[in-house]
Amino acid sequence: MFEELRDRLLRYLLVLGLSAHDGEEIIQESFLLLFQHLQRGKSRQNLRGWMFRVARNMALKQRAANQLRLRRIVEFDETLPEQHVDRNPNPEEQLRSRQRQARLLAVVGALPEQDQSCLWLRAEGLRYREIAQVLGISLGSVAASLARSLAKLGRADGG
Repeated sequence: MFEELRDRLLRYLLVLGLSAHDGEEIIQESFLLLFQHLQRGKSRQNLRGWMFRVARNMALKQRAANQLRLRRIVEFDETLPEQHVDRNPNPEEQLRSRQRQARLLAVVGALPEQDQSCLWLRAEGLRYREIAQVLGISLGSVAASLARSLAKLGRADGG
């Protein structure tokens, strides 16, 4: 099960805004919790959805902790060096596929967090019912969220 879910969980955690390091830690901790869950004789039904839900909850806590830590660092040291970002467009950005990708990512980024989560979990192969369980929402909410998201992506893609 670890081999089957590891990469999918990591991609999902990265989408939620975690670093690869934090994602790996959460995956290890999630599988430890799964082991304990099974040792206690708890339900074996929909373990994939259970894993995504546990990882998501841990990711949200980690993300909040990371944001708090960053705020404390900034408050502590107002003299952090400015990051220099090259704002000049590079030649690759002129390519049509890059423009399309950027446009679609922008649409996804503008979606509410729940819609983004539904979309990413669906992209990872979870069924609507599994997504509903992971996010703790109704099946109808998942369907409506995905329909909204896909319609916005279709409009942004010229379809």
